[in-house]
Amino acid sequence: MQLTPPPVHVPAFDSTDPYECPENPEAWAILAEQATDPLARYAFARTGYHRGLDLLRGNGWKGYGPVPWSHEPNQGVLKAIAQLALAARGIGEHKEYDRCRALLSDCDNSMTEALLG
Repeated sequence: MQLTPPPVHVPAFDSTDPYECPENPEAWAILAEQATDPLARYAFARTGYHRGLDLLRGNGWKGYGPVPWSHEPNQGVLKAIAQLALAARGIGEHKEYDRCRALLSDCDNSMTEALLG
């Protein structure tokens, strides 16, 4: 009997351009990473985070369980979660930072430190 849900593997996207592929969480994570204004960074990151959660749920994720970094298309989702954590910390939203950090740890603990620096 398996107590942990099976790993989620999201499909690959053809583009990280948000104009071409707005449903790709990595596109929004890239925008967040490049933003210089803290609130713009937060807005881009939050969009990527929600796109990522939608993508995970659409591929069988139930709100917890492994989302392995080793599956390359999952990396965009994990980057979006990390960008929201960093952006939240940047505007003083420490509880949100903690929630995102916990989510990253649940998804793939091996990448949490690398993504959050």
